[in-house]
Amino acid sequence: MPDETTIQAWILLHRAHRKLQEDVESSLKARDLPPLDWYDLLLELHRAGDSGLRQYEIGEKVLLNKHNLSRLIDRLEKKQLVGRFACAEDGRGNQIRITAAGKRLLQSMWPSYGQAIQSRLGDKLSSGDIKTMARVLGSLVDIGDQP
Repeated sequence: MPDETTIQAWILLHRAHRKLQEDVESSLKARDLPPLDWYDLLLELHRAGDSGLRQYEIGEKVLLNKHNLSRLIDRLEKKQLVGRFACAEDGRGNQIRITAAGKRLLQSMWPSYGQAIQSRLGDKLSSGDIKTMARVLGSLVDIGDQP
């Protein structure tokens, strides 16, 4: 069983995540920008390049359940921010790709998102603390091909 310090660290990790997420969402909303989930999905598609990603691949990279992911992709497609294209390897599947409009939205969201990250994290911690935090959190998750 975890000791009290481990339990406290777990609680603080969740509280910090929730607080930071809420702050970023508020910052985006105050500037009439879409929610953070939009940014995260568009960013993964942008990183994938012209080949795009299958929906299950997107699901592995973003923190949305399958149902919410499908609905979000549908919304972004209706707004012409992403497109669905036949998958070359599997005629039954689709590749999802970011459109030029999606890239523009991604670029317009970044200044607010980046500023929120800086003010809520970068301005509050030393660079050494941030490096330590990144190392510790990285050891808790499979960061795979993340930069």
